[in-house]
Amino acid sequence: MTTDSLTQLRATIRQNLRAPESTLLPQLIKQAELAPADRARITASGADLVRAIRARTNPGMMEVFLAEYGLSTDEGIALMCLAEALLRVPDADTIDALIEDKIAPSNWGQHLGKSASSLVNASTWALMLTGKVLDDEKPGIAGALRGLVKRVGEPVIRTAVARAMREMGRQFVLGRTIVEAMDRAKKQEAKGFTYSYDMLGEAAMTEADAKRYHLSYSEAISAIAKGATKGSVAANPGISVKLSALFPRYEVAKSARVLSELVPRVRALALLAKSAGIGFNIDAEEAARLDLSLDVIEAVLSDKSLAGWDGFGVVVQAYGRRASAVLDWLYALAKTHNRRIMVRLVKGAYWDTEIKLAQVNGLSDFPLFTRKAATDVSYIANARKLLNMRDHIYPQFATHNAHTVAAILDMAGDATDYEFQRLHGMGESLHDIAMAKAGTHCRIYAPVGAHRDLLAYLVRRLLENGANSSFVNQIVDEDVSPEEVAADPLAAVEAHLAAPLNPAIALPAYIFGARRNSMGFDLTDTVTLDKLMADRDAFAESQFTAGPILAATPNPQSANPVLNPANPTDIVGHLAEASEADTEAALAAATPWAEPAANRAAALRRAADAYEADHAALFAILAREAGKTLADAVSELREAVDFLRYYADQAESLTAPARGTIACISPWNFPLAIFTGQIAAALAAGNAVIAKPAESTGLIAARAVAHLHAAGVPTSALQLLPGAGGIVGKAITSDARINGVCFTGSTITAQHINRAMAENLSPSAPLIAETGGLNAMIVDSTALPEQAVRDIVASAFQSAGQRCSALRVLYVQDDIADTIIHMLFGAMDELEMGDTWHLSTDIGPVIDAKAQRKIQSHIDAAAAEGRLLRQSIAPAAGHFVAPAVIRVNGIKDLEEEIFGPVLHIARFRSGELDKVIADINATGFGLTFGLHTRIDDRVEAVISALRVGNAYVNRNQIGAVVGSQPFGGEGLSGTGPKAGGPAYVPRFVAADTPEMQDDGLTAGFDLPKAIATARKQVASLPLAEHDLPGPTGESNRLSDVPRGVVLCLGPTMAAAEAQAAEARAQGNGVVIAGAIAAEQLATLSGFDAAVFWGDATRARAYRSALANRPGALIPLIVERGQPERYRLERHVCIDTTASGGNAQLLATSGDA
Repeated sequence: MTTDSLTQLRATIRQNLRAPESTLLPQLIKQAELAPADRARITASGADLVRAIRARTNPGMMEVFLAEYGLSTDEGIALMCLAEALLRVPDADTIDALIEDKIAPSNWGQHLGKSASSLVNASTWALMLTGKVLDDEKPGIAGALRGLVKRVGEPVIRTAVARAMREMGRQFVLGRTIVEAMDRAKKQEAKGFTYSYDMLGEAAMTEADAKRYHLSYSEAISAIAKGATKGSVAANPGISVKLSALFPRYEVAKSARVLSELVPRVRALALLAKSAGIGFNIDAEEAARLDLSLDVIEAVLSDKSLAGWDGFGVVVQAYGRRASAVLDWLYALAKTHNRRIMVRLVKGAYWDTEIKLAQVNGLSDFPLFTRKAATDVSYIANARKLLNMRDHIYPQFATHNAHTVAAILDMAGDATDYEFQRLHGMGESLHDIAMAKAGTHCRIYAPVGAHRDLLAYLVRRLLENGANSSFVNQIVDEDVSPEEVAADPLAAVEAHLAAPLNPAIALPAYIFGARRNSMGFDLTDTVTLDKLMADRDAFAESQFTAGPILAATPNPQSANPVLNPANPTDIVGHLAEASEADTEAALAAATPWAEPAANRAAALRRAADAYEADHAALFAILAREAGKTLADAVSELREAVDFLRYYADQAESLTAPARGTIACISPWNFPLAIFTGQIAAALAAGNAVIAKPAESTGLIAARAVAHLHAAGVPTSALQLLPGAGGIVGKAITSDARINGVCFTGSTITAQHINRAMAENLSPSAPLIAETGGLNAMIVDSTALPEQAVRDIVASAFQSAGQRCSALRVLYVQDDIADTIIHMLFGAMDELEMGDTWHLSTDIGPVIDAKAQRKIQSHIDAAAAEGRLLRQSIAPAAGHFVAPAVIRVNGIKDLEEEIFGPVLHIARFRSGELDKVIADINATGFGLTFGLHTRIDDRVEAVISALRVGNAYVNRNQIGAVVGSQPFGGEGLSGTGPKAGGPAYVPRFVAADTPEMQDDGLTAGFDLPKAIATARKQVASLPLAEHDLPGPTGESNRLSDVPRGVVLCLGPTMAAAEAQAAEARAQGNGVVIAGAIAAEQLATLSGFDAAVFWGDATRARAYRSALANRPGALIPLIVERGQPERYRLERHVCIDTTASGGNAQLLATSGDA
C-alpha cells in the first residue's frame, strides 16, 4: 500500500464528513450483504436473545435502573442531574440546596416496589422519604413537622443521598483506583471475560492536567502489566486513552503543537503498553477532532519501535458518516506498516452534542446519521467490513443490542478471531448468553476513577441508553415484544430512503424556520480551511481605500494610512475622512427609501448573499483592520448576515411609515455586524441612513456599504460618513433634519448624544442606544469546574475582552475558588497571543495605542497594590495587552468598565448570594450576566432578581444570536429595544405623537412620596414570555417586563389619566403628575420613564431636563398607543445540556 493510496483514502474521509445520508445509506445497506433470508434469520435470533434475557432472574443493573428512571420520567432526569453534581460539591449548604432542588419536586412514591432490584427499591424508598421531608409546602401541622424535620435532619438527608449516589456509581465504575478495579475484575475474569480499563476524567484544561493524566495512564499500564499473563494481547486486559486528556489544546487550530507535543506522549504510552503485552486503544472523541486524531494515529503507528505488536487499537464510531471510509484507511495503514491493529466499533457517544454544534455553527449538514436505525445499519455494514479485514485488523464489537449481536454472530459464522465488548454494569445478560451459546470472547470496558468523576460518566451512559427507543431501555419493558426490540434496522432505514433525514431534527440552515440561517464555516475541517485560507490569502497584502460615499460628489479630507493593530508595519489601506461639506451634503441629499416593503426586504436579502459570497475579503479586512481572529471574523460575518435577513422579514410586516433620516453611529469592536445591523433595521423600515463608522474601522464599513448599494439600496437612502466623532458624529446628532439616532458605544458618549438630541432634534426622535456594562458571572459550588473555566476564559478574554458583553467581574463561591482560580491560570497559560491572520492565534490586539495604555495602566495600578494575581506575556510589537486577573472585594471596587482582557475576581460565601446580586444591581449597569449552577431554583431566583438585559446560564455570556438571543441592556447599559429582536425594527417607524394644549393642572401631592408608593405597584412577574427558535439543547426565552415607575405629565389631567392607563396595562407603577415644571424632572429620583403628549417646546424642555441628569438614560415617551414603550425586554439563555447531555434530543433519535 503506497503513501499516495493513504493520502487518497484520507481525502475520501474528508469528502464524507457531511456526505448526504441519501447517498451513504444505500451504500451501507449494500455493504452489509444481507439477503432477505439472512435478515429474517438474524431478527429471529435477536428476538430469541431478548426472550432469553427476560427469562433470566438477574437482569443488569442499568436495565433495571432505566426501567424505573428512564428519560421519560421527571424523576429520571432529576436523578441524573443530581448524580452529575452532588459528589463534587464541598459545602453542606449547597449540597442541601441541590438535594432539595432535585428531589422535592419529584414523585418518587410511584416507583416504590415496582422494580425487580432490591437496590433500586431501596433507593426509591430513601428518595421518597427524602422528598416528603423536603416538600414542606403542605398546610397545617404536617407541613410544620416536615419543616422541622427538614431543618433538623439535613445532615442525615445529606449523608443518605450521598451514600446512595456512591452506591449507584459503584454499580457502573469498577474501582476508584486501577488496583481496586483489577481486584474486582477477577470474578468476571474467572468466567472468561477480559477487561479494558478507562481512566475517568474530563479533557485536560491545563498542561498540569495533561501531565497528571499521562502519569495516571503510565501507572495504570504498569499495574495492568502484572495481570497480563495470558500470552496474547487479545486475551490480556488492556487500556483505553483519550487524546484530549493528554494535551490541553487538542484542536485543529493547534495541530502543529499537537504533532510536536502530543505524539511523543502517546508514543511513550504505546511503547509502555507494548512492553507490558497489553492492548492500547485510542478512544473516539468529537467529530471535529477525528481528522487530527488520524494524524496522531498515523504518526504513532508508523514508529518502527512498535513493529511486531498487535496491541495498538483505535475506536471508530458508527454514527459518523465517515466511519466506513475510516476503516478503509485504518486497514490500509496497518497493511502499509505490516501491523495487525485492533479496531473497536461503537455506536457513538456524542450524538446530541454533534447535532447541536452543527446547528450552532450553521454548517451544511450533520457529520453523523440522524436516526438511530441508520446508526444501527452503519454498525452492521461496518461490522461486515471489519470481519473481511481480519488479516490486519482484530475486530472488537462494542454493543448491548441483541439484534446487533445476532447479526455479528450470523455474519462471522465459525470465525473466532474477534471479540464483543460491553460496558461494566451493562449488557451482562446478553453477553453471558452469547458467550454460552456461541463461545464468543467478550471484553468489559471498565471505568476507573474517583466518585466525583464517575458520575459524569454515568450520566453520559444514562443519556445514551435511557431514551424509550433504546435497546437497553426496552429490554426489560415487557410491553415491547421481543420481535419489536430486535427489529431489523435495515427495513426501518429502507422505509425512509427517499427522505432519510430525521424530521424531528432541523438542518442547521433551517433552525429558524423560513428564515435561512447564516452560512457557517467549519474551521476544524481541512478541506474548508484549505480553501478559506487560500481565498483569504489573496487579500493578505491588498491596499483597500475608502472615503465618504454620498448621493453627491464627495469632498473628503486627505487620506490617511490604516494600520494593522497586530502589526503596525502592515498598511491595510487608506481612509479619507468626511469634511464638513460632505456632512452637509449628506444631510441635504438624504431621502427615505420609498420602495415597497417587499422590495426593500429583497434588497437586504441580496446584500446578505453578497456578504457571504465576499467572505474571503471581509475576513481579511476584519483581521488586518480590526485585529479579529478567524473564528471571531466568521461569527461577525454570520451576525451581519443574520441581521440583514431577520430585519428583511420584519420589514414585510410593517404598516407605519418611516421616521425619515436616521443617523447610525457604530463601534470598532463589531465594525461589520453592528454597523450592518443598525443600517439594516433603519432601511428595513424605509428610512434614509447616514452611517458613521468608528474612526478605526472605516475600510470594512465602506465594503459593506458597497454591497448594500449593489444589492439595490439607493445611494440617497444610504450614505457613509467616515470621520471623527467630535466632528461628524457631533454634526449628525445635532441637526434637526435627523429623525433618530442609533448608537452603540460608551455610556458617556451616549449621554452626550442624548443631550445634543434633546437640544436640537424633534422630541420624538428616538435614541436607540446600546452601551457598556460591568458584566458579572457567578459560579457556585455545584458548577463543573472545567465547564465553568472554559466559559470564563471565553467570556473574559475572547476578542481580547473587547466586547460590550464580556465578563468583567467573576464571583466564585469560596468553597471552590482555589480550584477554579488554579485551573483558570493554567488555561490562561495555554492561550496564544499574536497576529490574528494565523489560525493558531487565540487572542489578538486591542484596537489602538490609546486603549493599550489605558488598560495596562489599570493593570499596573492593581499590581502596585498587590492585587494582580496573574498576567500572561504579550508580544512586543503591536497593540497587545496580555490577559490579566485582578483580585477585588466585589463589583463595587470598579469605577468604570475596563474594555480589554482584564478579569476581576471576587469570592463569596454560600450565604452571601443575595448581597452579591444586590451589589451587581447597584452598579446601575444591566447588560449581560452569567451563572454557573446546577440548582434550578437558584437559576430562577437569581435571574428574576437581577436587572440585566441578557442572562446566560451554564454557558459563556458572549455571542448573542440574532432572532434567538436579542441583545441589549437597560439602565446605564442602554435604552432598548433589543437588537435582533421583534421590537427593534418597529422602533424605526413613525408613531402617533399628539400635541395637546396644556390645561394648567398639576398634581397637588408630594411627588417623591407618590413615586415611592408607585414603586410598590410595579408588577413583579413578566408581562409575557416568548420562547425563541434556536439550536437544540438551548432554551432562549425573551420576557417583557414593566419599565418601573412612569411619570404621567399630560399636559392635561385627562391625558395623564390616559397615559396612566397605558402604563398600568404594562404592569408599571404610575404617578399622575400633570404638566409639572421641567426643572422638577432634573431633581426627582426613583422613576424610570416620563410620558408627555403636549407641544414640542415643552417636550423639548422635558427631554433636556431628563438628558442632563446623571446616570441612566430616562426616556420621554411622546407616542400614544405604543405599549412596547412602557416595557423592557430581558432574555435568558440556558444551556440545557450542561448536566451531561440533551435528553429531549436523544429521545427523538429513534422516534421518527
